[in-house]
Amino acid sequence: MAGVMAIGYYHFRRNKNAEDYYVGGRSISSHHVGLSIVATDVGGGFSIGLGGLGFAMGLSGSWLLFTGLVGAWLTAVLIIPKVKAIDVEHNMFTYPDFLRFRFNERVALVAALISGIGYLGFTGGQLLAGAKLASSTMFSSAPFGLNPLMFSLYVIAAVAVGYTVIGGLKAVIYTDTVQWIILLGGLILVTIPVTLHKLGGFHVLRASLPHEYFSLTNISLVQAINWLVTIVPIWLVAMTLYQRMYACKDVKEAKKAWFIAGIFEWPVMAFMGVLLGMCAKVLFPSVEAEMGLPTLIKEILPIGVTGIVVAAYFSAIMSTADSCLMASSGNFVNDLIQRHMMKGASDRTIMRLSMLVTLVVGMLAVLMASRFTKVLDVILYAYSFMVAGLFVPTLGAFFWKKSSSTGAFWGMISGGVFTLSMLFAGVKPLGLDPCFYGILLSAATFITVSLRVPDRASVAHSTIKESTCMTR
Repeated sequence: MAGVMAIGYYHFRRNKNAEDYYVGGRSISSHHVGLSIVATDVGGGFSIGLGGLGFAMGLSGSWLLFTGLVGAWLTAVLIIPKVKAIDVEHNMFTYPDFLRFRFNERVALVAALISGIGYLGFTGGQLLAGAKLASSTMFSSAPFGLNPLMFSLYVIAAVAVGYTVIGGLKAVIYTDTVQWIILLGGLILVTIPVTLHKLGGFHVLRASLPHEYFSLTNISLVQAINWLVTIVPIWLVAMTLYQRMYACKDVKEAKKAWFIAGIFEWPVMAFMGVLLGMCAKVLFPSVEAEMGLPTLIKEILPIGVTGIVVAAYFSAIMSTADSCLMASSGNFVNDLIQRHMMKGASDRTIMRLSMLVTLVVGMLAVLMASRFTKVLDVILYAYSFMVAGLFVPTLGAFFWKKSSSTGAFWGMISGGVFTLSMLFAGVKPLGLDPCFYGILLSAATFITVSLRVPDRASVAHSTIKESTCMTR
């Protein structure tokens, strides 16, 4: 924790303007960006969540991250060349910047609100994952009569929010690299070997669990569809990913980064996460699924080794929390405050404002995390909200010449609001995620309104295609 705070302070001294703070000066290498992408996407929330899936369903839980591989590679081939072509000419900072170029200011404003709020929730999910781990390993009792889970939440938030506030995207990406290496080393070299040794070997694990735990088909069609529609589209609309596209110096470096990220998501992290969850199921069958992995770390690993592994998981948690925090802050500062309230402000003023807004967003994320009990609930709620509102209009912006600004506006509003209403009402017709129905409504609204209220969006679409060809 002290180390990552030091990295944050180092970049605080080097950041000169908003471009350094939000897109890393547009000069970060593909290897750092690739590791940062997978650290951000998998992170602690999915690390703890994957353990819970392995605990509950076995190897089939790994399909959760297969969606990440698909999303990453599709983005590398279809999206990055178009986005980087525009970025070269317009020096964009955020995902709504692209929609502002393709449609208009009103569409970008709605996208910024949906993205900013969605990433606020996602940050809360990561902080909750850290709190669950800390409360079961380090802070089983807390000072001042505080609940151990809440005390852990405050500690994790103080560190993750602290270095993100002062260091910006450079601090986020370089700490992500270090944190991901620590996580992989902790799992591959320590946690898995020690746990299997304590169990008596893989053959004991296989004999102790039902045979369906070792099958890749132990998953319902509804569950597979829910993961597909809530996770794959996020690669098209994720503010964290657009920031990293802009941080790469060219198309080649950006595509390489996304290919690296996909491989690390599945199979590398996917199978390690569920395997540890399966071990926890054998050793601690009565605990709550998402507490299986933290309990395993606390009870099975020897002193000293436990510290390494706990540090590894804290690294994963912070690597995602910081990126989501930067994304939400970027939406609120660049797309809302700066453009509509503080036009013409100096670089120094925007830098200080960015740090203040990042701090406020972090505090709101802590408040949100304190209201939920399951990590994956928070993450998938945030995913569903963003995907339902943003996916279809963004897809149209890239690939449909007849997309209109009015259609995009109402497609975002209808999909996002409808999905959010279903989420809070707890309604899931046929067991499908509300995001599925939100996407359908958004698509119907977007297509209908675009055809009835056309605009000059086709000109922008042609510009995208021409710019991409010139870049190639």
